Amino acid sequence: MALTQPKAWLIAYDIADKRRLSRLHRFIKSRAVPVQYSVFYFEGSSAQVGRFLGEIETYINVKQDDVRAYPLPHDLKYDTCSGQVISDSSIDFLSVDSRSKALGDMLPSFECSLAAL
Repeated sequence: MALTQPKAWLIAYDIADKRRLSRLHRFIKSRAVPVQYSVFYFEGSSAQVGRFLGEIETYINVKQDDVRAYPLPHDLKYDTCSGQVISDSSIDFLSVDSRSKALGDMLPSFECSLAAL
């Protein structure tokens, strides 16, 4: 896959210090959509996620904190076992009854919410 071809990413972190955690959360939230409290959805090329992780590195202590980016397949299927939904301002794309739906089925609603910001 080319470095410039956009794809979906899951960004997850585990931050040891509360102050770094707050700063990093605000920063990532400005670029990605929260899925859970320390998990975000990011869409971009491999090069873009690499630059994003480079910026994230300035917010963390690499010896104490952990940040990971996982590429998601286009035909991803997912299940939920909780009725909880994280609502963050006008982005509430997980409120759709999405049990066992493909990620691609969820994205048009996400893109509309993001465009409205």
